[in-house]
Amino acid sequence: MQLRFIAKDPESGKDGCPSVFVDEDNADLVLQGWKADDDTREGCLSVGPIPGHEAVIRIPARMVPALREACDAAERAQLH
Repeated sequence: MQLRFIAKDPESGKDGCPSVFVDEDNADLVLQGWKADDDTREGCLSVGPIPGHEAVIRIPARMVPALREACDAAERAQLH
């Protein structure tokens, strides 16, 4: 697996996250974020279960430009 680093939250400090990556093998987005709080998890559970192999994470709105960049990179990768 080859991950392309896109961006890290500029307000997270030198060892923090959230971070956004693109898997260059299959164009999947890979997100590192804060574990969701109980209220967020409950909101997600209201529409269905969260399987044991999945997690709910939170990415701050200030990371939207990085997510757009990652989506563009993933889309370009799928075109090749």
